[in-house]
Amino acid sequence: MFSENNKKSGCIEVICGSMFSGKTEELIRRLRRAQFAKQKIATFKPTIDKRYSELDVVSHDSHSISCTPIKSPSRMLQIDPDIEVVGIDEAQFFDESIVGVVQELADRGVRVIIAGLDTDYLGKPFGPMPALLAIAEDVQKVHAICVRCGALANHSHRLSDSKKLVVLGEKDTYEPLCRDCYNKALKEES
Repeated sequence: MFSENNKKSGCIEVICGSMFSGKTEELIRRLRRAQFAKQKIATFKPTIDKRYSELDVVSHDSHSISCTPIKSPSRMLQIDPDIEVVGIDEAQFFDESIVGVVQELADRGVRVIIAGLDTDYLGKPFGPMPALLAIAEDVQKVHAICVRCGALANHSHRLSDSKKLVVLGEKDTYEPLCRDCYNKALKEES
């Protein structure tokens, strides 16, 4: 985007939803389109996410794009000045400082594309995601398909007994459920 004085106009885009809804796949798709348009990109994810690869963002369907794993969102501010698009995966695992970081990047004229879970396994807003959703110019909520009834799923139901907030896992640890099936599952567990 360019304004009248030819200065780049940054923006913040958030892709959110439950586990297995295609958040990372959509992030990768947008980043690949930017690369095709010959835009310079930088991609980041939290160091905690080592499920498929330490140095790539990888979707559940095995699409991938190289990235820089980071502990602190402030690391993103050290990008080269020629970077036009920044991709961030698993944003819910970062602390609240990510909000100021993405604001600063957008203010510099960078297009920031963020993917993350909007709610945790308890159905509560997850980490910095509510604040990121609030400041974004564009929000896309993607849905999985409920594995129990086939309806649109927006809950990540944890199959393990762990009460820890962060438990990395795949289909053996989580299942996407619609509201009705999620509420039924919670009743069965109590």
